[in-house]
This record gives sequence, C-alpha cells and structure tokens, in this order.
Amino acid sequence: MSGAQAWGFTDDRGAEQSAAAVPRRVVAYVRAGAALHDLGVTPVAVYGSGHDGEVLDPAKAGGLAEAGVPYVGPGRALDEERLRELRPDLVVDVTYDGKSPYALDEGVAERLGVPLVALSVGNELPLAAILDRFGALAASLGAAPSEESGLGAAEAALREAAGRIGLGVLVLSGAGPDQVHLARPQAWPELARLAELGVRLLDPGPGPGANWLTADWDRAAELRPGLVLFDSREHATPPHGAPAAARLAPWNPETPPSPAAYARFFHDLARALTA
Repeated sequence: MSGAQAWGFTDDRGAEQSAAAVPRRVVAYVRAGAALHDLGVTPVAVYGSGHDGEVLDPAKAGGLAEAGVPYVGPGRALDEERLRELRPDLVVDVTYDGKSPYALDEGVAERLGVPLVALSVGNELPLAAILDRFGALAASLGAAPSEESGLGAAEAALREAAGRIGLGVLVLSGAGPDQVHLARPQAWPELARLAELGVRLLDPGPGPGANWLTADWDRAAELRPGLVLFDSREHATPPHGAPAAARLAPWNPETPPSPAAYARFFHDLARALTA
C-alpha cells in the first residue's frame, strides 16, 4: 500500500515483531482481545485456551459478544483454515512465563505468515505495568487516547471500603465437591494490588503450588473468610463448599488487562465488602 506506515513492537518475550503497515485485522486470545476492545482496537476474532470449549465463556467475554466479535474455539484446537479465512495480520496472546504464548501454538502464526505478540500477565510485572503494556500495544495499532477509565476513582473507593470494613477475603477456584484451589495473593498481580489497597487477603499457607494451594473445602473453612471471591469462569465449579458464614462474590482470574475492566472489578469488590 502506497504511503503505508511501517509497524513494529517488542513483546514481553523480548521478541521484535514488525509489519510493512500497521496491522488492522487482529486475532487475539480472548483475554487479550477483550482488553484491546476496551482500549479501542476491536479484533476480527478471538480464540480460547485449553480450559475453554466451543462457545465463548461469558465470564471472559468482556464487551466482545456485544461487539459481535466471533469466537473461533480453543487455541490449541483451532481450525487453521478458518483462521486463514479471517485474513489476520496480527495475532495477540498473553504469556505467563515470559517465554511462550499461553493459548496458541506459535507455529500457527508462523504458518499464517503473521507476527505474534505475547504480553505478560504473570506476576513478574505489577498490575499497573501490565495495563501500560496493553495500552502501548493498542496505541501502536492506532487506538486513540482513551477517555478516563475511572480506575483511580475505583481504587479510591476500594481503599476506603477495605479500610472501613476489614473483612478477611479468600480467593479460590472450585475444583469439585472435594477439592478447591486457594489463591496465593502475591502470585497474582491483581490480588497483589488489592493487598496494596488495603484488602485483607487470606493466604492459604504452606504447601505445593506457586499460584494455588490445592486442598479440600475444610481448609477454606479453617481460614474463616468473611468474603469469598470465587472463580466465575465456566470450567471452575461453583463454590458449594464455601464456608456458610462467608459472603460470595465472583472473580474472573482472567479479567481483561484494561483500566476499564479493572475499574469495574474494583468497584464491584468495594460493593461486596460493604454489602
């Protein structure tokens, strides 16, 4: 294209990606795609992870379904011909280890002949830095400067609620009637940010697992939470074994990494603390 502006971006694996023109047709992992949509770059399609099925998980969707963005299935089982028909010129994934894309085999992008950007959502970066990186990618793709997201106000509201209420908060993901995964707060950037804002998060204690301690529901009860944040994704089981005295509120461990999405989450949590 005559006069096209070249594009380049270095992702969080240190991989330098480039194209002869700014990519316009982005295919993304659903979490990344929902964040980009919030930031002003709407993907032409999104795909899921190994946890996902053939239908888009509503907990992960953000504004994608309302925007009519098609979901093409789990990333590791994608129909490459269907993906090729979308004519993507960029694939955007996330990375937890700073080495590999999480949801898509990098070979798929290589066979399509398009760059793949993987942005970190692991605990090597604080939440603010993760949000900045997604903002930088969106800006490189031509997104206009975003309007005020309300994140600062949401953090202030949460800080005030946490300081006034002081409930112990347990974060977990149900794994059936006999098993539950209990989150280690400092292993999750957003949970670490909650702690910085004064939310009294309960640590499940020693044991195997970097991000979660897998235990039985009795262990959750022993921690005596006043509020349980439960994994609301479709592959997690409902928190039927949560302590009866605890209030319940949903938590999406894959909240889209955008200021607007976290503003909504922080406002929701402030309301749950003060309910």
